[in-house]
Amino acid sequence: MKRVIAAVLLGILTVVALVLFLNFRGEDEIHDAPPLTPPAGESVARGAYLVRAGNCMACHTERGGVPFAGGRAIETPFGTAYASNITPDRQTGIGDWSASQFWRALHNGRSRDGRLLYPAFPYANYTLVTRADADAMFDYLRSVSPVARANTPHRLRWPYSTQAALAVWRAMYFSPAQYRDDAAQTAEWNRGAYLVRGLGHCGACHTTRNALGANSDMLDLSGGVIPMQSWYAPSLASPGEAGLHDWETAQVVRLLQSGVADRGTVLGPMAEVVLHSTQHMAPADLRAMAVYLKALPRTTAGAADAPVAGVRMAERGAKLYEQHCAQCHGDEGEGVRGAYPPLAGNRAVTLPEAANLVQVVLGGGFPPATTGNPRPFGMPPFATLLSDDDVAAVVSHIRGAWGNKAGAVSEFAVSQQRGGIGR
Repeated sequence: MKRVIAAVLLGILTVVALVLFLNFRGEDEIHDAPPLTPPAGESVARGAYLVRAGNCMACHTERGGVPFAGGRAIETPFGTAYASNITPDRQTGIGDWSASQFWRALHNGRSRDGRLLYPAFPYANYTLVTRADADAMFDYLRSVSPVARANTPHRLRWPYSTQAALAVWRAMYFSPAQYRDDAAQTAEWNRGAYLVRGLGHCGACHTTRNALGANSDMLDLSGGVIPMQSWYAPSLASPGEAGLHDWETAQVVRLLQSGVADRGTVLGPMAEVVLHSTQHMAPADLRAMAVYLKALPRTTAGAADAPVAGVRMAERGAKLYEQHCAQCHGDEGEGVRGAYPPLAGNRAVTLPEAANLVQVVLGGGFPPATTGNPRPFGMPPFATLLSDDDVAAVVSHIRGAWGNKAGAVSEFAVSQQRGGIGR
């Protein structure tokens, strides 16, 4: 019996030691102190650009709040995390942080006091950010006005709220990394890969997550439902979803820069990315991202069998479309060039996952107002006008009319998504 107990204890100690080892790998000792001198102007300007490219303000700013002062709620399947204050306030922000501590947060997912950070902060992607870029970002954040705002405590369910559970999660799913250029690719492709995989953290949305919230493969960009938002980030590798392989590079740049292009318009969470981040990026970086995305290995999205709308549903959907949609999108779903997108042959309409189309009908569709498209045409919400049954009927009609061959949507599916409006 004693041998059994000893073996169990040894096994537990071995697992604990392994978890600790995996959580501290790749970390250097920190010896530098918080900087006492103001950051250099050139480094601040570069850092400002990189912070924009990483879209840091979007998460670290509460709606209507002071930029970078934190407080924005980030809903997850495990509870609510709240973004931290990253202004240079000495008591509540990062004013007492050193450059190495900031780098460690990005590269290793560990805070100044040694706490493990929750992966709502996408350090699984930011780990690829270079030390030089991290230092420039730190210099910029030191230059913004300090805001005394205490961080809001996270509201995560047990055991996800514990450092022990987070340490196990990290041991299973997180490994510090560095971006290394692929010698077989061009400098432009490598720059795009660095931005897409790392600072731009595109995989945080465009990659499927497992039951524990980890990306199945951060690099595959094969699409996935964004947790708690009821939006589907389509595959960037599948021509049937949002793959860009046959797009002109200039059109990809235009989409990222203005939110609209000849073959697509950004809506939902991606509209926020364009608004706060990509429209401010240098054309050369946008082109590099386009080159990388166009070169992704093609995949075929596995569309699940979906029901076909019944006769009564089809008739009802056609009537609702005529009443509420045809004035803008056309009797044959042809749309109006430069204003209202076509629905016939639109792959955003025929995605295997119909979540986005339902969300647009319920909550409206609003492209971002950008320098390249300052007055975008939007679509009003129909959540208060159409019932779940109505939405299911009209969406099913759109997905099956004018040569579209996507499956019908059920009333139950619409009712499930209605609760996601406004998140």
